[in-house]
Amino acid sequence: MSTYSFVVGRVLKLGMGTTQIHPLVNKIRVLIEQNSMWFDYMEHEPVRTSQEAAKIRPDKYTLAQGAKALIVRIKEYGGKKYFAMFVVPGNLKFNYESTKELLNAKDIRFATEMEVTEITNGIKVGGVPPFGNLFELPVFADTKIFENETIIFNAGDKKVSIAIRTDDYKTLVNPQVIRLT
Repeated sequence: MSTYSFVVGRVLKLGMGTTQIHPLVNKIRVLIEQNSMWFDYMEHEPVRTSQEAAKIRPDKYTLAQGAKALIVRIKEYGGKKYFAMFVVPGNLKFNYESTKELLNAKDIRFATEMEVTEITNGIKVGGVPPFGNLFELPVFADTKIFENETIIFNAGDKKVSIAIRTDDYKTLVNPQVIRLT
C-alpha cells in the first residue's frame, strides 16, 4: 500500500511506487491544491464498497467519514428525467422513500453501471468521487456528512482515496444539503 500526504504542495511518500490511475484523480488533487486546502491522498488496493475502503484506510478515518457518491436517475411527475449525485456517509444507507418525497419525484433509481461509466467518462462504480459538479450533475449531500470535520472518498479510481475538510468540500462542490438517510 502506498500512502501520500499532500499539504498544499508538499508530498510525503511511503511504500511502493504509484500505479496508473484515472485522470480525474489528478484533476481533483489539483483543484484542492489550487484552493490551498489541506488534503490527505492514499493509494491502496482497489475497493468497491465503503466497508472495504474503511478496512484499508488508516485508522484515523472512520466508516462514518466515508463519503459515498451515488448517481441516481430522478423522474419527475411531469415526465422529466435527469441524473443527480447523492452523497451519504459510508455507514448509512440512502433512504429511497423520504428522498423521493423530499424531491417530489415520481421515481428514483440508481444509475446502472453502464450509465455511471458514461456519465463519469469511464469511472467505475465504487470509484466515483462526491464531485458531481465535475460531471455537470446536481449534488445533494446528506446533512450527516457535515457532522464530521473531514470526509474521505474514492477520488475517481477504486485505488485512490482523498480526505478533505468538510467545509472545503462544501466550498468546492456547493451541494444542496438535505436529509438523504
